Amino acid sequence: MTGTDVTDLAEMPADWQRALAVVAHPDDLEYGCAAAVAEWTDAGKEVVYVLATRGEAGIDTLAPDVCGPLREREQRDSAAVVGVETVEFLDHRDGTIEYGLGLRRDIAAAIRRHRPELVLTLNHRDTWGGGPGAPWNTPDHLAVGRATLDAAADAGNRWIFPELTEQGLDPWNGVRWVAVAASSTPTHAVDASRGLDRAIRSLLCHRAYIEALTDEDPEEYVRSFLTTATGRSADRFGGRPAVTFELFAR
Repeated sequence: MTGTDVTDLAEMPADWQRALAVVAHPDDLEYGCAAAVAEWTDAGKEVVYVLATRGEAGIDTLAPDVCGPLREREQRDSAAVVGVETVEFLDHRDGTIEYGLGLRRDIAAAIRRHRPELVLTLNHRDTWGGGPGAPWNTPDHLAVGRATLDAAADAGNRWIFPELTEQGLDPWNGVRWVAVAASSTPTHAVDASRGLDRAIRSLLCHRAYIEALTDEDPEEYVRSFLTTATGRSADRFGGRPAVTFELFAR
């Protein structure tokens, strides 16, 4: 394919310094875009993670009060591997997140607090992939993804959540893009070549979750999954393994 082919993926913008990633659960970013995060932090950019839940309902054999702290520790360790120092949790209930004003307010507050130029989230559409028989997405991903898209605008309007201003969180109109990872209609990509090994190590930090998810060897499972995922769009990105995003400009 040529650079003028409409199906080619464009390079993600690089003229920014701060990004905020907002997802529902521990491991959402590691399955989606940790290789891109590693690339960005290597370049001196700041990335902050905000998770709506602690993933406390994610392991059938562990009660939520045991699972939540375990998955929080795994997420902090995982983030550190790719150069992310700040990880925050909003303490919505895993599996029962509801789209609404409370969620929008919490995410808008995080955007005002961290003042990013780029906001990241995960696929907010009903299915994974656009074709017939595509797997159904989860309510948590839908709610958080859609609320994040809305909160990027909410954060800049002092009259939507005036209580945030009263709390010292001034409006932030500096969000220039919202990027959706794992979209079935990606428009942009980041070269995953340099960050892939760290993305693998980052996902492996979620060992308790992975061991509950599959009987495969965790390292073989993770390496196969991420190698396949980043290779899937290589033919649209100059033959390079890629982390893909659907980019919305603001």
